[in-house]
Amino acid sequence: MDTLALGLFNGVTYGMLMFLMAAGLTLVFSMLGVLNFAHTAFYMLGAYFSYTFAQLLGLGFWAGLVAAPLCCALLGAAVERYGLRHVMRYGLLGPLLFTFALDFVLVEVVTLVWGKQPVAYQVPASLDFALFTFHGIEYSAYRFFALSMSLVVLASLFIMLKTTRIGVTVRASLSHPDVVNSLGHNLPALRAGVFVLGAALAGLAGALAGNLLGTEPGMANQLGTQLFIIIVVGGLGSLAGAFVASILLGVLQTLAISTGLSWAELLGPLQQWAAGVDALAEPVSRFAPLIPFAMVLAVLLFRPRGLMGQRE
Repeated sequence: MDTLALGLFNGVTYGMLMFLMAAGLTLVFSMLGVLNFAHTAFYMLGAYFSYTFAQLLGLGFWAGLVAAPLCCALLGAAVERYGLRHVMRYGLLGPLLFTFALDFVLVEVVTLVWGKQPVAYQVPASLDFALFTFHGIEYSAYRFFALSMSLVVLASLFIMLKTTRIGVTVRASLSHPDVVNSLGHNLPALRAGVFVLGAALAGLAGALAGNLLGTEPGMANQLGTQLFIIIVVGGLGSLAGAFVASILLGVLQTLAISTGLSWAELLGPLQQWAAGVDALAEPVSRFAPLIPFAMVLAVLLFRPRGLMGQRE
């Protein structure tokens, strides 16, 4: 039970951090119809920007936490205005190639500026303590803070999209862009705003996760595969689906890593049937990296549009 409680807490925290990234990518896809392959690069930059403002410039963690999404938002605005907007005319392939190449460029820029080695982005001293102890297991105050921040962002997105005028306009432009444009709304500016919001959310996720998961140039590629798996499992363009898939992936993978049980032990009363199968004697933790791929395979086989998606 102790392992289960710790795994659930850490899994939900990790899943919510993944949702911060998946939310931005989902909004961009819904609004622009583009899968932004450079989205994880903004996540990486968010961690580096926060590290720079907090530790290199000595402004403190809170200044870095605010500055990181703002810097990513400004960079996202420049990318959309001077890059993405011009390649949209070439159909689906143009934006895909542009964002794919941009990801490589941003990773190389980070390598040139900050180096190839991981940087010492640290948890702030004000949150570096055990919030409470349960059966001898300490729960980090910073992890709880990261979880709380993610929940605040989730609630803010829901309120914005469901209750505000700009949220209604964004949702209407997803299905009826011509009508929204004919009513006098500036559709290009609205699309640019959504792209900037997506970049800011990725930067915030990087600022929150960089000191937990490590800050180094390869961090973008490490989470890139899982991020796109979340988008596919949840359903392309579905914010609710991205939330469910993020939590599901975070909890399952964290529980698999934290358990010391083998597959045979998990079978309980059926354990004697598995006595002769060598593969079932292996610990579950060895198969944890395969969980995201098993999830996307099951979804593609039985529900190709995703858990809550509307498109095949």
